[in-house]
Amino acid sequence: MVFSSITFLYYFLPICFLLYFLIPNKYRNKVLLLCSLFFYFYGESKYILVLIFSCIFNHYMAVLINKSKEKRKLLLIITMLIDFGMLFYFKYFNFALNNINNLFKTNIAFLEIVLPIGISFFTFQAASYVIDVYKKEVKPAKNVFDFATYLTLFPQLIAGPIVRYETVEKELKTRKHSYEQIANGLRRFLIGLGKKVLIANLLGALCNELNALPNTSLLSYWLEIIAYTFQIYYDFSGYSDMAIGLGQIFGFHFLENFNYPLISKSITEFWRRWHMSLSTWFRDYIYIPLGGNKKGKRKQIQNILIVWLTTGLWHGASWNFILWGLYFAILLLLEKFVWKNFLDKHPIFAHVSTFILILMSFVIFQFESLTEINTFFQNLINLNHLPITNIETIFYLKNYLVILLIAIIGMGPWMKNLYHKINNHFIGKKVLIILEPIALMILLFVITGFIIDDSYNPFLYFRF
Repeated sequence: MVFSSITFLYYFLPICFLLYFLIPNKYRNKVLLLCSLFFYFYGESKYILVLIFSCIFNHYMAVLINKSKEKRKLLLIITMLIDFGMLFYFKYFNFALNNINNLFKTNIAFLEIVLPIGISFFTFQAASYVIDVYKKEVKPAKNVFDFATYLTLFPQLIAGPIVRYETVEKELKTRKHSYEQIANGLRRFLIGLGKKVLIANLLGALCNELNALPNTSLLSYWLEIIAYTFQIYYDFSGYSDMAIGLGQIFGFHFLENFNYPLISKSITEFWRRWHMSLSTWFRDYIYIPLGGNKKGKRKQIQNILIVWLTTGLWHGASWNFILWGLYFAILLLLEKFVWKNFLDKHPIFAHVSTFILILMSFVIFQFESLTEINTFFQNLINLNHLPITNIETIFYLKNYLVILLIAIIGMGPWMKNLYHKINNHFIGKKVLIILEPIALMILLFVITGFIIDDSYNPFLYFRF
């Protein structure tokens, strides 16, 4: 079940909302747990037991680690082996097998494995919880039901953000609800839904049409990769907005996951703004434990390479994702040791060059085949002598120009700043009180029409 579906919007969410707010406070976690398990079961009934096992196993291992004095480290190692062993089996086993077959010229048959939805997200959350208990940074959940509620919360279950237990520890026990908070949550949810349905989906359709063109041009390739980059951004940031908004409705405050990354002036800044919950997870649980930058330049370079190779692998079991991670590792190392001072002195160049480097990264991200990646790069710099533009490219550019302009405006905080400026003015605030609910209702009506009418409604991070 995805948020941008009629089933979720008009059946699941209203029923969950009513059940949650009609019962006493002490039962609300259990209602959320049951709703979250049903949410997952609806989309992945075959692997609901994997999620339930992860809840029970990690809760009791954390309890044992907390109580133990002599075997704490051994218990932690066993927990990590089981957690990441499951992730490896479901996500990487056939990929590893394929590489073994290619390397040793064998013909070992693949297993019929279906990747459980959101396994990377809930595995990382469970692992961070157990590690934090081991480090005595958090106390174990009071009971397995509280921990399961945390791990399975449907707003962030299948696609993040990766919520640390410490972020919601107090709110699992007691949290406040108010009409203002619910209203803010609904507004955030609808804005995220709009980003997903009205921008990401349309740009995804543009990418498909450009990719299928019989007659391509230099402009068509640049238009495609710009549209694809915006699609990824609005798809995933829209989902994060929806998750944060839903969390607010039910009394939880998740941390921000995107902070206008496409206006960054360096790749380092980009990764401080893009998928922040994942970036901080790798920093806190891999980079820093490896030594970070505390053990000399050589060790730091090694640690950066390890972190970004694993970041690439996290995104998918394919060589293009490994190459994608390596690409960012090299750029980050160059920024850190070679051209940082130059970028600081030339901010306009820094913004433009960073945006182009981000576009290039999503060429690698988009295609699994290294041949396709190579061909796309060749066409971006016109090594194959394509025409600059053609009738078909101009046709699609005109048709999608408005949505592309909206995407460009939305990549920065300008509209958000304008909203706050109006809201801080006495008259502006009065106008917003009247017009904002009407605008949001119209937005929901338009979104519903698009969902009903449009068969193209993917979610790109759905199976990470």
